[in-house]
Amino acid sequence: MTNLATNLTTTATEQPEQDALRVSGQGVTYAQLHGMAAKVAGTLRAEGVQPGDRVAVILPNVPSFPVVYWGILLAGGVVVPMNPLLKAGEIDYFFSDSGAKIAFVWPDFVDEATKGAQNSGTRVVTTGAMGPEDFEGGEPIADPTSREDDETAIILYTSGTTGRPKGAELTHSNIHLNAMRSAHVIQQMTAEDVVMGCLPLFHVFGLVVGLNAATIAGASLALIPRFDPEAAVEVIEKERVTIMQGVPTMYAAILNHPSSDGMDASSLRTCASGGSAMPLEVMKAFEEKFGCVILEGYGLSETSPVASFNMPDRERKPGTIGLAIPGCEMRCVDEDGAEVPVGEVGEIAIRGDNVMKGYWNKPEATAEAIPDGWFRTGDLATMDDEGYFTIVDRKKDMILRGGMNVYPREVEEVIYQHPDVLEVAVVGMPDDLLGEQVGAAVALREGSSATPEDVIAFTKERIAAYKYPRKVWVVDTLPKGPTGKILRREVSAPTG
Repeated sequence: MTNLATNLTTTATEQPEQDALRVSGQGVTYAQLHGMAAKVAGTLRAEGVQPGDRVAVILPNVPSFPVVYWGILLAGGVVVPMNPLLKAGEIDYFFSDSGAKIAFVWPDFVDEATKGAQNSGTRVVTTGAMGPEDFEGGEPIADPTSREDDETAIILYTSGTTGRPKGAELTHSNIHLNAMRSAHVIQQMTAEDVVMGCLPLFHVFGLVVGLNAATIAGASLALIPRFDPEAAVEVIEKERVTIMQGVPTMYAAILNHPSSDGMDASSLRTCASGGSAMPLEVMKAFEEKFGCVILEGYGLSETSPVASFNMPDRERKPGTIGLAIPGCEMRCVDEDGAEVPVGEVGEIAIRGDNVMKGYWNKPEATAEAIPDGWFRTGDLATMDDEGYFTIVDRKKDMILRGGMNVYPREVEEVIYQHPDVLEVAVVGMPDDLLGEQVGAAVALREGSSATPEDVIAFTKERIAAYKYPRKVWVVDTLPKGPTGKILRREVSAPTG
């Protein structure tokens, strides 16, 4: 295995007429996808892009995303996927930091990208639904340009919960092995499968576990340009989706959408969930309503992304993130990096062929994140005696109330049991006496008459006295990241 794009050329040779992509009832075959990607690769080369050069992608989930993604890789370039909702100042940082020569940009975002490209000199190429416009030349490159396993294939910028985003360098080997295991071990994917492509492809989960895994298996990826529960219901029915991948808020949105009440979900076999902890109430209700199994896993941009999963051929333990996948080791460690006893809370540390090469041009940050060959995730968890991990919380989200540790996730699980609560985020609030106090923002179901006092009383009955929220406030909706993950760090208590 050298260049990651070998996966595309192999599948296009073996199954040329198989649909690689399905969009609005239309198919794009593997042969067509390969042909379009080869043209992009040839034009990139003609425009001076050499192996190892960075090329940015600012596109929604439309066919042109896989086209330019594979085109960049065929040419030996490094893909820099970016969230289309970034503003000019943020784009400037990403372009300048990565040194992107060219950026493929969706028409709606061209103005912002052009403003953002002024300092870096990155060339902005307007890219429609099927591929780049006014971008032709050179001989198509159908065979992947030679690359080494440990050379960078993708630079994924982390969400930057602390300071500016850092570019995680993922190698051809990182992505290939993780996608292969995502396809075969975790999802048992075959060429017969139709995979739901509602996760953004600019995000590591959708890119590797979705697009790359489907390409290895020769499966079809049914794309939704932007997640919407009604559109998702329609695609599951019309395309006979067999594998869904999503974050918990996507499952909750489909579950609670009126159009899902009559949904024919008989084709749905496996659902993979990651990105944040899946509330058990949502998991149970979704499985009962649609007759499928949700397998929960865990990973980060820095781990390509999958590190652990509830495997389909092993016992599933709902509420856990499963076992470390093949090729990956996981353990819970203390501040000094020593492993903590079974059942005790520690920070998840990961070692294996899925761990990134490092942060792009940031050796100090890399050394801090991987001090001894083990990548420190910043996530707190426990491990049971069978090796199953349970996330307790982000290290930085933990609330310290009067010297007692309160993990927001545990409190949220209880609040989700309230029949009127649709979404919740538990956060710490400054408190003169205790240092921090527990607060909760809740979004209620339509037509609900529950009050903040009701939610507090409900939680108080079910959890230790130091853990229940002393303040609850109702919001229309909670802030979410690009994948639909609830962003606790952007939730703050109303004053007064």
